[in-house]
Amino acid sequence: MPRKGENIYKRKDGRWEARYIKDRSSNGKAIYGYVYARSYYEVKNKVANIANIPKENEEKILFSELADNWLKAEKQHLKESTYNKYRNLLYTYIYPVYKDMLFHDLLHNYLQKFCNDLLKSGGQNHTGLSPKMVFDILTVIRNIFNYAEKCGYHSPCNLNGITVKQPIKELTVLSHLEQEKLYRYLCGNLSYRNFGILLCLYTGLRLGEICALQWNDISLEEKTLSVHNTLQRIQTPDDPYHKTKIIHSVPKSKCSIRTIPLPSNIIEIIESHFKGLYGYVLTSCEDKFVEPRTMENHFKKVLKESNIRQVNYHVLRHTFATRCVEVGFDVKSLSEILGHANVNITMNRYIHPTMELKQKNMEKLSELFAVKILVNTNKFP
Repeated sequence: MPRKGENIYKRKDGRWEARYIKDRSSNGKAIYGYVYARSYYEVKNKVANIANIPKENEEKILFSELADNWLKAEKQHLKESTYNKYRNLLYTYIYPVYKDMLFHDLLHNYLQKFCNDLLKSGGQNHTGLSPKMVFDILTVIRNIFNYAEKCGYHSPCNLNGITVKQPIKELTVLSHLEQEKLYRYLCGNLSYRNFGILLCLYTGLRLGEICALQWNDISLEEKTLSVHNTLQRIQTPDDPYHKTKIIHSVPKSKCSIRTIPLPSNIIEIIESHFKGLYGYVLTSCEDKFVEPRTMENHFKKVLKESNIRQVNYHVLRHTFATRCVEVGFDVKSLSEILGHANVNITMNRYIHPTMELKQKNMEKLSELFAVKILVNTNKFP
């Protein structure tokens, strides 16, 4: 029940909803707006803020003004790489269309057409952006709308109705033969970088994580590897002399900071060839590292020399996850090794059931039916 005279309700989904009069029709009939929050006092404050904003000011606020304020407010909470990503999406894709547009003019049909145009003809070559990129752009706009509501401006449309269809892509995984060929090549041509590739193949490390990994992150006594840092190149829009720079930072989420058990073959290789080293794993120098793009190019060279089809470096991670499932890993353990926030990410994104695995599972089903048929036959001689 609402508190008397407030038009504030608690919804079945647990959120609080407040209704307010945002305008009146020509015959004086009230036109209502709605705001939502997680608590009664939060939604009440939202309504109060809206009431304190004169109608003429709300209609004059530019989308870009709200976006700039949102970005400034978020900067202190975001990683530098995330901030640069949001800023780049704003200036590259959103501002060219909406910078001088009033916030209350951003209606549903405009934004849906904007997303459709990006999918069809966005990008420098006008060949269309990927659904993932368009979804990220829409996420930035959603964040700005949420910020505007917190500031007391009512949203001109409901962004939940805007969709970006993302087709499910079949993940690329090295076949058993390709993995064996790669393993033989790496072991037969051991170097710091080749060992880094081998380590990713047997631990599922990300490219930025292997580039930041140091020998003191590996414990031969405990037979583990600790991930607590990543390395990446980001854009520097505020630097007039350099377009990009390399940064060392903590991984993308708290779950990515993890300890991974090492298989015995990796331990044996370290003890035989790399024991007692210091610095970065890919260079064995404390002041010299290999950046991700350089490592990606080296991986392509290895694939060519191994006579293996060209795939990107992240396929090593896909392959690791798939092999773990094939040998019977429980998904919870695999999820923690990969550094995922929950098991669903592991299942939906990285585990790629091969045709060989599907056939084995079907054979199990066939064997089950064969047993039942035999039992039934024995009942009737």
